[in-house]
Amino acid sequence: MAKHPGSLVVHVQLLMCCTLMLLFARPVAPASRSFVPPAPAPTALSPTQEPTSPASPALSPATPTAVPAPALSPASPPAPKTWNFTWNVEYILWAPDCKQRGMIGINGAFPGPTITAKAGDRIVVVVNNHLHTEGVVIHWHGIRQIGTPWADGTASISQCAINPGESFTYNFTADKAGTFFYHGHFGMQRAAGLYGSLIVNKTEGEKEPFDYDDELNMLLSDWYHEAVYAQAAGLERKEKHFQWIGEPQVTQNFGTAAQSFVFWDGTATKVGVPRLQTLLINGKGQFDCTLGVVGKFQRGIHRDATTCDRRDGAKVEQMCDKDCAKETIQVKERCIRRRRWCGWLLVEQWKKACWEVCATEAEQANAVCVDKRAVSCETIKKSECGPFCRETQCGPLVLDVDPGKTYRLRIASTTSLSALNVQVQGHKMTVVEADGNYVTPFVVDSIDLYSGDSYSVLIKTDQRPQAYWISVGVRGRKPKTLPALAILRYSNSGPGSSWPRAMPPATPDWEDVNLSKNFTYIIKAAPGTPKPEREPTGDPIVMLNTQDVVNDQVKWAINHVSLRLPTTPYLGAYYARAERDVFDTAEAPRGFNASYDIMKPPEAQAPGAKTPTTVSDRVYRFKDGEVVDVVIQNANMRKENTSEAHPWHLHGHDFWVLGYGEGRYNHTVHSQKLNKVNPPLRNTVVVFPHGWTA
Repeated sequence: MAKHPGSLVVHVQLLMCCTLMLLFARPVAPASRSFVPPAPAPTALSPTQEPTSPASPALSPATPTAVPAPALSPASPPAPKTWNFTWNVEYILWAPDCKQRGMIGINGAFPGPTITAKAGDRIVVVVNNHLHTEGVVIHWHGIRQIGTPWADGTASISQCAINPGESFTYNFTADKAGTFFYHGHFGMQRAAGLYGSLIVNKTEGEKEPFDYDDELNMLLSDWYHEAVYAQAAGLERKEKHFQWIGEPQVTQNFGTAAQSFVFWDGTATKVGVPRLQTLLINGKGQFDCTLGVVGKFQRGIHRDATTCDRRDGAKVEQMCDKDCAKETIQVKERCIRRRRWCGWLLVEQWKKACWEVCATEAEQANAVCVDKRAVSCETIKKSECGPFCRETQCGPLVLDVDPGKTYRLRIASTTSLSALNVQVQGHKMTVVEADGNYVTPFVVDSIDLYSGDSYSVLIKTDQRPQAYWISVGVRGRKPKTLPALAILRYSNSGPGSSWPRAMPPATPDWEDVNLSKNFTYIIKAAPGTPKPEREPTGDPIVMLNTQDVVNDQVKWAINHVSLRLPTTPYLGAYYARAERDVFDTAEAPRGFNASYDIMKPPEAQAPGAKTPTTVSDRVYRFKDGEVVDVVIQNANMRKENTSEAHPWHLHGHDFWVLGYGEGRYNHTVHSQKLNKVNPPLRNTVVVFPHGWTA
């Protein structure tokens, strides 16, 4: 057993270098369709095991198919199952925060369906691209794809994007239990709504290392009203800055048609109408109001914050259900009663005019009623009737629990940008899992999640029987978005206690990075967690994370190299033994200039430390089974005294997190202080401002 568990151990023989390349950037559209990913090798499944796709798109959960197996003894575990799904990825109209927008859904709904399987089960998903103008791929976040790298779902890395009107079958094994999710990995499709939960339970007969009675699931995300195509155009803008629509939400009143767009170089300008954001829990949030009582904390984020009126939905529904014909008759009758003297008039012409007045009033009332009904019914049709009408798509998420139980709450973050904090009012949380790996349990009041993180926490329902708030707020940046709220409701809550009465908990100070560090540093591997089988090879690869200008565009770079994806996917190039014809086969840089000052922007570096940033499609190459130490070094952005936390995710692998530190990493000094006893296994890790992670 190795004494030094390195940051990374290679488990997959094929395409290790290409999966590492995913650390550099999100894929963009490949310029060529020259490679079609190979089908799984014939030995992957026997002919009797080969799953078949449903004859037509399935809108309901897939039906499991038992995989035949040789005769087993009674003590043997049950055979794995194959779960078949057919998904139509398409544009839909949806109102996740009570405002209808165009987005991407699966089989006409948002979020995508939750997949639940057991470790060892086979998952087969036929993806039909019904998007008219863009390709699509789906990444299975946290699944290691051992033996099936072509199913990782990364355009230009493991496959070509699925063209409009085409299909692709993802066929892989859920190799271990854990809390995972899936999402679009082409352009900004994840931000457009293409995501869902993937839960893998223990194989039947196997037991978790902790006890619980039932489980709950929360998938967190951020939602922008600005179309993802406009967001992408801003991020690709030239003029030495890229334009972001503001994180999390612009609510300040800048006057008529004005908004402050934030630039990563620290400048700002007022251009156009605000496009705002909401935080979503399981695809639901509220834009114009908040579910809870508004107090000082909420007004500090949004000075005009209001509480959602629980009567609004009923008012809209009542108007939509109104019988205008009946109301018209009532208006006419009231008019006649007011003018009873009309019948006493002797002049027939005057009497007729009097009756016509009432008829006109009735017609006008009918027209008004019809118009109001149409508006209300259209509002319901668009699901913009607020969080409390029967047709709503943005209603409050309510998690019902029984008293005296222990619940496993699975939490995953698929945000585009936001770092989040989760609290369950009045309840402690015991963290037991991180990224599909068990950790030594520890108790917290709240947890911080960066994009790509997933956790399981245990909650005991031992409090007073009533309803409690679950609050999800922004961390790491000054928030302008109100926290998302869900409800934890005890089944024995008394009359009037089914809705939380207390003020929702305030999110910890967004600038309190020590809170996040303390939570992150305390995560240790549970006893029995695997360790590397050999020592690391050579010095660590140190990856400097910077932001620089290339051809008048701001780009992120690793060791002053920004990723340029090849026209043929890396995996296809290796499969065809055509690496030299597809990408630059020289090795990517394993370090950076020793005189580079991480506390200064790139432009402020000393002449000897300045290194021009270039673009490249190089990769790192490793031998099968090789153990490699990787250090991620954060640095100053293009603005003075500005560095931000960044989450990093490695596809196809778990890695050991050996430690964190402030300032510049010094291998001679810091390697002696790394955790070599119980480092946690993760697939996503954060590097803090002006710090390093190993």
